Amino acid sequence: MTFQRRILLFATAVLLLAAVGVLAVLRASSRAEEKDHARAGGPRLSAGALSLAPGEGGRRIVFRNMAWGPHRDELATVPAGAPEGDRTASGVSCLRFHAAGGTGICLRADRGGVQDGYKAVVLDARLKELSAHPLNGVPTRARVSPGGHLVAWTVFVGGDSYAGTDFSTRTSVLDLRTGRLDASLEDFTILKDGRPYRSADVNFWGVTFAADERTFYATLATGGRTHLVRGDVDARTVTTLRENVECPSLSPDGTRVVFKKRVPGLPAEAPWRLYAMDLASGAQTPLAEERSVDDQVVWTDDRTVVYALPGDFGADLYSVPADGSGAPARLMDSALAPAFLG
Repeated sequence: MTFQRRILLFATAVLLLAAVGVLAVLRASSRAEEKDHARAGGPRLSAGALSLAPGEGGRRIVFRNMAWGPHRDELATVPAGAPEGDRTASGVSCLRFHAAGGTGICLRADRGGVQDGYKAVVLDARLKELSAHPLNGVPTRARVSPGGHLVAWTVFVGGDSYAGTDFSTRTSVLDLRTGRLDASLEDFTILKDGRPYRSADVNFWGVTFAADERTFYATLATGGRTHLVRGDVDARTVTTLRENVECPSLSPDGTRVVFKKRVPGLPAEAPWRLYAMDLASGAQTPLAEERSVDDQVVWTDDRTVVYALPGDFGADLYSVPADGSGAPARLMDSALAPAFLG
């Protein structure tokens, strides 16, 4: 083969690769534009005011709207008694969200700097920004304490899935009363099996707060195992309680947690089942949901929990009794990260 022939073949290959790249970009752009248009049969949305105030607007759900259209990814609300009703969209976009006590935490993309990133934004009851904190990873969990004084968030700083073992997280807690930001729970004193514990492989995620605005529960991972821990924000300590517990969510009465648990024999990419545990006795009860739920559930009251599962347009919400009875029920289409207010 002549030198000129080789040059011609190389140039042709480069042009083909460039064409493939352009087609991929155009296809992705077309897909993004498609998401800006509402789909037939989807939920009806209109722009309007949205409040996080506990006693305002009746019992309601505030959530990240996943329905295609101009309000995709915005915080939206519906009456709790009519979850499939018309949605009111706020204009505020979040990737992860939670609210309680008139305070909201919104983990969002930050495209205002030199390089795209993420930030945690604390919102007041009118969705006004109170403070913003840069994130050094991809948002995954967010929680506000019942009284609205503490907020927590978790990001992936390595890897992007809890299903495997090759990931690293960072969990932060912000006290709005004092302004103190604990950038990483890894700086807290760990008491494991009654003794101080330190390890380079420690990870925390899935914070849930108690009503005393001090105590929290979370997941601690170390040595290839996960643990339920009870934490104290003021003392800056965490204490291990139980193994094989991930993403706990504390019941409103503070007596139980519902969490996802790895069950032997399930596929590596879908290893979890939801369980409830009585904190006093340690007794565990499997919930009626038999699908693998990679989410931190939200309690609607002392009897029912809500969680997300993948859907045709991002995620759908389901509910199930927290005592192991009943059966899962679809609550809302195209929705994620709900908070029950009022």
